[in-house]
Amino acid sequence: MKNIISELFGTFCLTLFGCGAAAIAGGSVGAVSGLGLLGISLAFGLAVVAMAYTIGPISGCHINPAISVGMMVAGKLSVKDTVGYVIGQCIGAVLAILVLSTLLNGQSGFEAGEWAYGSNGWGEGYLGNYSMQAAFIAELVFTAIFLIVIHAVTSKLGNATMAGLAIGLTLVLIHMVVIPITGTSVNPARSLGPAVFAGGMALQQLWLFIVAPIAGGILGTLIWKYGIATSDN
Repeated sequence: MKNIISELFGTFCLTLFGCGAAAIAGGSVGAVSGLGLLGISLAFGLAVVAMAYTIGPISGCHINPAISVGMMVAGKLSVKDTVGYVIGQCIGAVLAILVLSTLLNGQSGFEAGEWAYGSNGWGEGYLGNYSMQAAFIAELVFTAIFLIVIHAVTSKLGNATMAGLAIGLTLVLIHMVVIPITGTSVNPARSLGPAVFAGGMALQQLWLFIVAPIAGGILGTLIWKYGIATSDN
């Protein structure tokens, strides 16, 4: 249960910091300049770094169903624990957007609009207007890369004290490329939270941000396990 609560807390923080940076501080507010693409990327990545050193020793700090499923495929997590982790992660993400929506609705004149609260999406009207195919490929490929990095830095070949930093910086790099395409998910729980509250297109397109990252997580795990890893790591 402590592991599940840790995953809930970690995903709550990741989603609140990341989506909060996008929804509250992404653009300019009055005379204050917004964070922009780089700032939002750093918010997601630094949140992972912080959580890695906070709950990593307890649950491994997956805070992402794609990672938990990947670890299950790698034989590092049981099916039962994977289900518990994913449930905790999804609850954490939804609670984070509950807090975020409460904050945003406290702003005079706030209107949620389409793809609100840092929701992921694609197509006409969403950021770079990329196609569904581009969105799916981006989420699949970059989640696979993310899992390969995670498996590598947490293996015997990696440096355990630096693993959290390497994983967080990799997420920063992923966001720097993928934000214009989908807003960057690579994490079904992170996508679920905003979609539940935003509704509309965000909820209709949620399926892609569940299927593609999980498929990417499995693909990255298989590439690591059978194409890169040696027998002793």
